Amino acid sequence: MKVSKTTAAQRCEMRQVIIYPGEDGYWVAECPSLPGCVRQGRTKGEAVANIREAIQVYVAALKEDDLPVPEERFKTLVVAV
Repeated sequence: MKVSKTTAAQRCEMRQVIIYPGEDGYWVAECPSLPGCVRQGRTKGEAVANIREAIQVYVAALKEDDLPVPEERFKTLVVAV
C-alpha cells in the first residue's frame, strides 16, 4: 500500500490580500474573499503576519461549524490612469 505525503505547498491555501496605509499610521490588511477579515500592523510585515493568522482562524472556524468556506473569487489589476 502506497502512502502519499502532503507537502506544505499542497496544504497551503492561497488568498488575495489588500494592504494599504491606514489613517492612524498603521498598515491595514484585508482579505476580500472572507468578509470582515481585516487586520492591521505597525509595519507591512506585521500586517501581513496578522492577516495570515486571521485567515487561518477564519477558515478553521467555518470548517468547525460545518459552514462553507468562500472560494477565492477576486482578480486584481493595476491600472494606469
